[in-house]
Amino acid sequence: MWEISQIVDIFRTKTVEQSIRDTEAPEHQLRKRLTATDLTVFGIGVIVGTGIFVLTGQVAKETAGPAVAVSFVVAGIVCALAALCYAEFASTIPVAGSAYTFSFATLGEFPAWVIGWDLILELALAAAVVAVGWSGYFASLLSTFGLNLPPSIAGADPVVNVPAIAIVALLTAVLVAGIKLSSRVNLILVITKVAVVLLVIVAGLFFIKSANYTPFIPEAVPTARVEGLEAPLFQVLFGITPVAFGVIGIFSAAAIVFFAFIGFDIVATAAEETVDPQRDVPRGIIGSLVICTILYVAVSLVVVGMQHYTQLSTDAPLSGAFTAVGQPWLASIIGVGAIAGLTTVVLVLLMGQTRVLFAMCRDGLLPRPLAKVHPRFGTPARLTMLIGVVTMALAGFVSFGELAELVNIGTLFAFVVVSIGVVVLRRTRPDLPRAFKTPLVPVLPALSVLACLYLMLNLPVQTWLRFLIWMVIGVVLYFGYGYWHSRTATPWQQARH
Repeated sequence: MWEISQIVDIFRTKTVEQSIRDTEAPEHQLRKRLTATDLTVFGIGVIVGTGIFVLTGQVAKETAGPAVAVSFVVAGIVCALAALCYAEFASTIPVAGSAYTFSFATLGEFPAWVIGWDLILELALAAAVVAVGWSGYFASLLSTFGLNLPPSIAGADPVVNVPAIAIVALLTAVLVAGIKLSSRVNLILVITKVAVVLLVIVAGLFFIKSANYTPFIPEAVPTARVEGLEAPLFQVLFGITPVAFGVIGIFSAAAIVFFAFIGFDIVATAAEETVDPQRDVPRGIIGSLVICTILYVAVSLVVVGMQHYTQLSTDAPLSGAFTAVGQPWLASIIGVGAIAGLTTVVLVLLMGQTRVLFAMCRDGLLPRPLAKVHPRFGTPARLTMLIGVVTMALAGFVSFGELAELVNIGTLFAFVVVSIGVVVLRRTRPDLPRAFKTPLVPVLPALSVLACLYLMLNLPVQTWLRFLIWMVIGVVLYFGYGYWHSRTATPWQQARH
C-alpha cells in the first residue's frame, strides 16, 4: 500500500539550478554550436511543410473560402500565445527536453513524465508520417522524368515503403554526425523551399483575378454531421454541428490550419546546444513563427486569387493553380520545393525527439546509459540511432491513416502544460533571472490554454480514446521503472531496487 509521502514523491520538482548543473557532466554534455539564425532556420524547416503545399487549397475549398488567409492569421495568433510561454521557459531553463524539462521544474516529476511520454508519441508519429509523405512526393517527381518506382515499394499502399526508410536513415546519419552539420544541411534545404515559396508568390501575382476574391467570406453552410467515434468531441458534448464558411467557418478553418504551424516548439529542445540561449532561443522561436505566418498568408492570398476557391485542388493546390492558368512547368519546381520542405521537417522532428528522450534518460526516468554523448561528434548518438531505427520501422511498414491526428492532440496538450507552467514558475521562483518574460501573465497564458483546449475539442472522439490509451501505458511504465530509477529518487526507493 502506498503511503501519503510516496504519493507526494511523484510531484517532486527538479530545481532549475540542478537542471543546468546536469548539462555540465562530461559524459552527458551537448556541444554549444547554434546561433539565433540556426534556431530560426530550424523553426522554418519544421513549420513550412505540407501545410503550405497542401493545406492552403484544402481549407480554402472546404471550410473558409478566400478568407483562409484570415484563418492563418488567427492560427498564428493562437500559436504566438504558446510561443511566448515557450520563449520564457527556454531562456530561463536552457536545457534539452523542452516541455518535459519545463514541467519537471514547475509541476513535478510525474507530470513531467506524462508530458515527456506525450512528446515521444507526438514526435515519433510525426516524423514517420512526414517521411511517408516525402516518399509520395519523391515517387511523383521521379515519374515526371519517366522513372516509375514499383507500387510494392512506393505506391499508395506499399509492402515496404523504401524511400521513406531511406530518407530517415540518411537524416539519422546527419544528426549523429553533429548538430552543426545538421544545421547546415537544414539551411540549404530551407533556402531551397523558401525560394520555391517566394517564386510561387511572385509568379502568382501576375495571374490574380480580383473576381476570385468575391465573396471573400462565403455564406455559411452546415457541414455533414459526423456520427460515432469520428465525430469531434465538441459536437458530442454540446450537440453543435460544425459550420463551413461564414465567420464561424474562418475559426473552424483556423482549428485545421493551426496544425500547419506545429513544430516551433521543437526549437526549445535545442536550447542546451545554443551558444547564448537566453537571447537566441526566444528570437528563434518567435522569429520562425512570424516568418512562417507571413509566408502562409501570402501563399493563401495568391492561390485563391489565381483560381476560384471552389475549383482548387485539395491534393496539390499550388501546382493545380498554375496549371489552370497555363503554367504547368512550375508544377515540377513546386514538387522540388515540397521535397525539400518535407526533408527538413523530418530532420528537425528527429532532432527534437532525440533531445526529449535524452533529457528523460539523463534524469533516470528511462535507461540512463542511452544518454551518453558521443566523444567525437558531441551528440547523443545511441539515442539518435535507436530513434532512427524505430522511425524507419514505423515509416516503412505501418499504415497510419487517422493515427496521424494523435500528433495534433499531443502537441496541443504540451502547449497547455507549458502555458500553465509559466504561471506556476512565476509564483514559485520569482527570483529567477528571466532574459525573456511572457507579457500579461497570467492573462496571456490563460488565453493560450483556452485556445488550445478549444482546438483539442475539435478533434474526433477516437483520437481522444487513443491518446488516453497511450497515456495509460505511460503511467504503467513510470510506476514500473521511472519512479524507482529517477535521479531524484529517495533512499527508500533506491533501497527497493
